[in-house]
Amino acid sequence: MKVDVSQNLPIKMWVSDLEDVALKQAHNLANLPFAFHHIALMPDAHMGYGMPIGGVMAANGVVVPNAVGVDIGCGMYAMQTSLRRPDEETLKKILSKIRGRIPVGFAKHRTARMETLMPDVSGKYMPIVDREYFKARQSLGTLGGGNHFIELQLDVEGNLWVMIHSGSRNLGKQVADHYNKVAKRLNKWWHAGVPESFDLAFLPIDSFEGQNYINEMEFCTEFALRNRREMMTQVAEVLKEVHNRMFSMFDPINIAHNYARMENHFGKNVMVHRKGATSAKLGEIGIIPGSQGTTSYIVEGRGNTESFQSCSHGAGRRMGRKQACRTLSLEDEQAKMKGILHSINGEKNLDEAPGAYKDIKVVMERQRTLVDIRLRLQPIAVVKG
Repeated sequence: MKVDVSQNLPIKMWVSDLEDVALKQAHNLANLPFAFHHIALMPDAHMGYGMPIGGVMAANGVVVPNAVGVDIGCGMYAMQTSLRRPDEETLKKILSKIRGRIPVGFAKHRTARMETLMPDVSGKYMPIVDREYFKARQSLGTLGGGNHFIELQLDVEGNLWVMIHSGSRNLGKQVADHYNKVAKRLNKWWHAGVPESFDLAFLPIDSFEGQNYINEMEFCTEFALRNRREMMTQVAEVLKEVHNRMFSMFDPINIAHNYARMENHFGKNVMVHRKGATSAKLGEIGIIPGSQGTTSYIVEGRGNTESFQSCSHGAGRRMGRKQACRTLSLEDEQAKMKGILHSINGEKNLDEAPGAYKDIKVVMERQRTLVDIRLRLQPIAVVKG
């Protein structure tokens, strides 16, 4: 861990290759009047919007929409099955049927999913959720695009795992965009002292607007979990159809990485914002995926207080999407995924190639004080948006 003490608060960093822009964003966080104790940067940290992805900030009395991000509640969901490795033809059938059942990219279901699958909306004022509710029902059980994926993996004993990375779809973006605009307007009215260029406008948690954002953020976080759970249900149905027999699925593991919640750290209750970072309390089981075609990890938190009991949410990007498509070699990236049914089929897909991401082994090595590795999972097939 490195410590930068050049700002109002220290910046504690487990990352070794941080871009200048991301470091400047961390400096902005450390100079916020409401930031508490220190800022933590995980080993996958890189530039985000307002706050670095892979950043953790605790705040006194306020919540910052841009310190959560637009894909509220985005996270990982993984389950072990009693199945063993399918052969290549069977894998192709599985992937084809998954794509037939689960919309990807901007696509939604044609009909809305049952309301019983949705989080409870009663008793709380949530204007954006109310406005977007029907569309959200159509998006429930959809993957999205970008770095979201459904991956079939094997553990060291040859057991088949299913891992899903997805979030709150357009609902989370609508909530995030609305409350960031509200916060910017109010901060300007209050002469709040946070430079507009920081893109870190805040809402007091005891204000009407702050409570509304927290209610809608928590709804989105629960919606994102139910979205992943519904996709896992659909994948399980596909596996049953293809194998034409029953099988077991064990207890799921779920971990979110874009949210804020009240926690106690260094003797004080504070609003902890994790943007592309996951909770790693002592004994807590989590998931750290690699990039497409690389190892993913099931981990156990060590409860490190210096990271606000957090760890990385993945490998982290080392280059932007346009740069990846412009500079990476399609042939080289495909060679890295030999033996895996993947989605790098042309140069337009290079934004999600392994070379666009940091080395997950280096990332894991740098967070030895944050988590212990329980399982390594190797990919055999990937569905992406």
